[in-house]
Amino acid sequence: MKKNMGNLDRVLRVIVALVIVALYFAGVVSGSVAIGLLVVGGIFVLTSIVGTCPLYLPFGINTGDKK
Repeated sequence: MKKNMGNLDRVLRVIVALVIVALYFAGVVSGSVAIGLLVVGGIFVLTSIVGTCPLYLPFGINTGDKK
């Protein structure tokens, strides 16, 4: 797959995922909301590692280099 995420986008997603994990372990979120947020955080980390966001593809969004 072609990468469509820039470095800033990837770093922000990892930061959001870390905040979600911190909120979970601090006990701020719990139950099904916590599970949903952890899944979203996992998806953020996965897409950051891969460098491709599947939701960007149909809309033609590219936050990476414009080369």
